[in-house]
Amino acid sequence: MSLSSVSTPNAPAAIGPYSQGVRAGDLLFTAGQIALDPATGKFIDGDITQQTDRVMQNLTAVLAAAGAGWTDVAKTTVFLLDLADFATFNDAYARHLGGARPARSTVQVAALPRGARVEIEVIARVSR
Repeated sequence: MSLSSVSTPNAPAAIGPYSQGVRAGDLLFTAGQIALDPATGKFIDGDITQQTDRVMQNLTAVLAAAGAGWTDVAKTTVFLLDLADFATFNDAYARHLGGARPARSTVQVAALPRGARVEIEVIARVSR
């Protein structure tokens, strides 16, 4: 099975040796997204709601570049700086999902890049 990179100017450019997403057959694996503004590359230093909104917008753009949407997402992994933010995060997250209900793991971590409060990665099904 061949691998191909997925990228879009509508999500932040990779800031290291990785791709925004990698397509492997009918699956898309995204890199973790933090609250970076794709137009400026600057970090959105807002509250958990503002950061979650930006992360979900970034992931929506990567999914779209691969020809997918939230209803195609099978699994998300969420990294939170503080699980005390979970309820507020969950409200923002749900607004972006619409009716999609992917499987999800949520873990608290000691630190995230650029002082982010949230990072999310997804695995989605994509059509050929």
